[in-house]
Amino acid sequence: MPDSRYSDLDRPPLSEVALNRALVHPGSLWTGVSVVESTGSTNADLAESARQGAEEGRVLVAESQVAGRGRLGRTWTAPPRSGLTVSALLRPRVPVAAQGWLALLYGVAAASAVRRLAEVDVRLKWPNDLLIGERKLAGILAERADDAVVIGMGLNVSLKPEELPVETATSLAIEQAACVDRDPLLRAVLREVERHYRDWSEAGGDADACGLRAAYQASSATIGRQVRIELPGDQVLTGQATGIDQAGHLQVTAHGQRHTLSAGDVVHVRASS
Repeated sequence: MPDSRYSDLDRPPLSEVALNRALVHPGSLWTGVSVVESTGSTNADLAESARQGAEEGRVLVAESQVAGRGRLGRTWTAPPRSGLTVSALLRPRVPVAAQGWLALLYGVAAASAVRRLAEVDVRLKWPNDLLIGERKLAGILAERADDAVVIGMGLNVSLKPEELPVETATSLAIEQAACVDRDPLLRAVLREVERHYRDWSEAGGDADACGLRAAYQASSATIGRQVRIELPGDQVLTGQATGIDQAGHLQVTAHGQRHTLSAGDVVHVRASS
């Protein structure tokens, strides 16, 4: 049965029933977990559900995603069941100006959960890539859908070197992580997201009051580094990343001036020998 969900014993399917039993209960942020065999984009599917009035806390997981998107419209593909491709629907009740923190919040939560279970040193590249060393383990993309925010993550779990989408990527299996079981990894990530989201919401979106900004900076692989920022309009800024401001924007010092960036593609510049 070459097309069976169980044909690759190293990559067993996720159980929708088990995930709902573990994560959905009275008082939980999560109101339902759906696992689909294949889709174009979990973010696009969940955004459409949000526009149709889906409640907060819906989670969509795809065993295979054929039209996944990263930042700047990049594609993100992987063999079926080799990673976690998951999106979550949130309806934050905090000022819109503070909602830019949501993708960073998800990054902090995911890095913390993976670090704990997989026992690998996961760091964050601004705004929301998960790295091991300088190699990308996961990407996170947040998109607005009316008054909702859909946040998607693609996490490489069991990919082999020859399966990586780009040479600068990695996976938990390649890094010889202590856990490469997608079920406990997904549960841990979503529970950590819920904890941070509740704290942030109760603080009215104040990233300092709930400790989110400090947690992000503590996990950052970007702060303190020489960086090259590729900006819209083919502009490039090179300088030292010095911190994250109260809005989640990256602060960079270049030629004696401090710049605050809300968007841009960050490249960590290797120190010259």
